Amino acid sequence: MKLKGQHLLSVKDISLDLINELFIVADSMRPYATRQKVTRVLEGAVLGNMFFEPSTRTRVSFGCAFNLLGGEVRETTGLSNSALAKGESLYDTAQVLSGYSDIIAMRHPEAESVAEFALGSRVPVINGGDGPNEHPTQALLDLFTIQNELTSQGKTIQQLSLTLLGDLKHGRTVHSLCQLLALYNGLKIQLISPAELAMPTRYVDLLINAGHQVEIGTTLEQGLPQANIIYQTRIQEERFSSQEEANLYRGYFRLNKQIYAEHCQSNAVIMHPLPRDSRNEANELDNDLNAEPGLAIFRQTDNGILVRMALFACILGVEDQVTKHERNVNWYVGLNN
Repeated sequence: MKLKGQHLLSVKDISLDLINELFIVADSMRPYATRQKVTRVLEGAVLGNMFFEPSTRTRVSFGCAFNLLGGEVRETTGLSNSALAKGESLYDTAQVLSGYSDIIAMRHPEAESVAEFALGSRVPVINGGDGPNEHPTQALLDLFTIQNELTSQGKTIQQLSLTLLGDLKHGRTVHSLCQLLALYNGLKIQLISPAELAMPTRYVDLLINAGHQVEIGTTLEQGLPQANIIYQTRIQEERFSSQEEANLYRGYFRLNKQIYAEHCQSNAVIMHPLPRDSRNEANELDNDLNAEPGLAIFRQTDNGILVRMALFACILGVEDQVTKHERNVNWYVGLNN
């Protein structure tokens, strides 16, 4: 695959053909992700998991995906725990740590920082989020989830009517997803946010130029009824100049069972990149939605494992060797399997 030996720094590195090939590999990872089989195709390989910004799902997902392929994980978390706090450059850090790893996944609070790091790396680097800029693997798993959810309803991606809801100004997940959606044409996309947190013009223009039908609004009523998939993102409080400013928008859009029943299609899918803010003053996605079949947020996180396993396999060039190194599991697998 074209990914072999390459960095994945931006969704700009991704073509529609590559997406289709990658998703085939991701689907083939299900037996290992669900613990029906074990593969050791990456036995002896080392992932440098470098997260200089707080993360739970993404960091653990990368590590889990690599472990499930038989590899080992070495982690660095927090700027204060690294030599960067002593003034070391990203280039020098990359030169050193790439000598300890076969591939590196990195998150950093500054835009373009992962690309700068990659210039000094001797091994492939995957962008796990660079400040407010991009989150390419999240965009891939989101698109993979969208396709799977539509397929389960007998629909194709061309029948997508997607509402992006929440902090569209600061949300790197929706920025990256928009760039992937621009590879398609003729989709319906609703952008719903407080006026001050609207999607940046460059992404709106990108969608329009791709031939999508784009609507912009500021109320739930404008975005929910026509959507077969609703993608909510939290208020990105860490991107605001002050906590007080972020608090102005917390709880602005709240979805619960009543709103879902009154305004959404009966089988509408709800997605969220997580974490969802469950504090009383925010409560973006109410817990009373947890039993709704349309709530896909945990299917989304499961899909993140599949997509990241596929990325590791393809970048390290072993996607056609995975089954050669498999065996059955010899332990009790969980209740959901």
